[in-house]
Amino acid sequence: MLVLGLILLLLGIFLSVPILYTIGIILLVVGAALWILGAIGRPVGGRKVWF
Repeated sequence: MLVLGLILLLLGIFLSVPILYTIGIILLVVGAALWILGAIGRPVGGRKVWF
């Protein structure tokens, strides 16, 4: 999710498409939050480990 958010953010900036820019920021924030929660060992979505 972090990589997709970064790609969409960059595409939105370079192509001047505001919706891609907005979606990229949202995906980056959500991805970072999930990554931090997973790194500290907190279960995300009811599961501790996702495969």
